Amino acid sequence: MAHTHPHADVQTTTRRMALALFITLGFVFIEAAAGIIANSLALLTDAAHNLTDVIALALSWYAVRLTLRPANSGKTFGYHRAGILIALFNSTTLVLIALGIFYEAYQRLLNPPQVEAGLMTLVAALAFIVNVVTALLVKQGSDYDLNQRSAFIHLAGDALSTLGALVAGVLIMLTGWMILDPLVSVFIGLLIVWNAWLIIRESVEILLEGTPRDIDVEALVTDIQHIDGVRGVHDLHVWSITQNMRALSAHVLVDDESISVGAGIQRRINDVLRTQYNIAHATLQLECVGCEPDPLYCELNSIHHG
Repeated sequence: MAHTHPHADVQTTTRRMALALFITLGFVFIEAAAGIIANSLALLTDAAHNLTDVIALALSWYAVRLTLRPANSGKTFGYHRAGILIALFNSTTLVLIALGIFYEAYQRLLNPPQVEAGLMTLVAALAFIVNVVTALLVKQGSDYDLNQRSAFIHLAGDALSTLGALVAGVLIMLTGWMILDPLVSVFIGLLIVWNAWLIIRESVEILLEGTPRDIDVEALVTDIQHIDGVRGVHDLHVWSITQNMRALSAHVLVDDESISVGAGIQRRINDVLRTQYNIAHATLQLECVGCEPDPLYCELNSIHHG
């Protein structure tokens, strides 16, 4: 099925994350020490961001491990949404860190201190290499897993921010403009906020059972209604358990047929949902045409109060 993750793939992902975690953690100490010696806010900012990457990678690693746990009576969908919660937590803390960066940068913009540009440039170049390597380690699987993508965006964002610190160091050596150091920090902070917002928005949409953005519900209903034997669709729900694990439930109107005919209709609907919409978990309730149809989208409030 499209949403399953073989045990071997999960083991490979966790090993890659663990390696990226230890590389990033080791470099945090190097970059923080260099930032203190060089009196560079850009380096200290990036070291702080790298530290959040360590935390993000650790939490993402744990969330991936949780997906190996089987579903049970208390967690009938398993632990797949642990990664969504981790992604939301990681991105929210990034916003708080960015606010601190903006405050410190503002103070330095008012009174730019002297910066050891040579050391800043050297460490920034090394940081760029480290961040690119660690980002590539966790990139595999990030396209279909929001948890892994949050970790990848952390590291890819760091690669861009350290590139900015590298450029600032070179320009400071050439021009002597110390104000470039806090300006780069502002750029890094804005980059962090933007990336965090993208993850927060998608995480909240999933937790609110929103319809996946790439699914056209009207087209989906039309495709189902074109299946031989289907007379109508109502009480439709489409949502995501995780970024790539979609689910659907619907009532399907059919003729008063035998169970075997109904099973064939269900099979054809499932084939369309899986191949065209990447929905591998569908719950379909077949009803004969004599039933009174409900609205296409069931209003849960009316059911609750009724």
